[in-house]
Amino acid sequence: MDNVSRAYMGGGCFWCTEAVFSRLKGVFSVQPGYMGGKTVNPTYEQICTGLTNHAEVVEVTFDANIISYKQLLEVFFATHDPLSLNRQGADVGTQYRSVLYYLDENQKETALQTIDYLNENYYKPNTIVTEISPMVPFYKAEVSHKEYYDRNPYHSYCQYVIAPKIIKLNSYFEGIVK
Repeated sequence: MDNVSRAYMGGGCFWCTEAVFSRLKGVFSVQPGYMGGKTVNPTYEQICTGLTNHAEVVEVTFDANIISYKQLLEVFFATHDPLSLNRQGADVGTQYRSVLYYLDENQKETALQTIDYLNENYYKPNTIVTEISPMVPFYKAEVSHKEYYDRNPYHSYCQYVIAPKIIKLNSYFEGIVK
């Protein structure tokens, strides 16, 4: 574990994002949580009101010798809708916003370059609305949210929302899937 790094990203419901990133080679752990709000150590019930301004995010711990931050971003943008402001499908509210929290200038530049490339080559005339922000405190979500998809694969939300993302991941990124 020579080159362990972290990435913080929100692509709607953290159950979806965790399920996707936990399947990638070089990813050691994916922790659901909350970032970007004003309440210290918020609860799921608090952030669901939209009043705390937190986003549902994941903390991805990865080996940069195996998978790069840029590859994580490619998966991130391919497995959620970065064109919708404050929503992912039926999940609506600022807590479901598309957001990247960067740790350093390299992550910030990589994110901005990736967005520019995708806007120019894939999303014209639309524009990615993903928020790019400096690191702020990360609060772990309640244990009941950890590995939600893996523990509840037959739940209707998992079947209709998360499973198609896993299928897309396996199809588009088979070379980096565990």
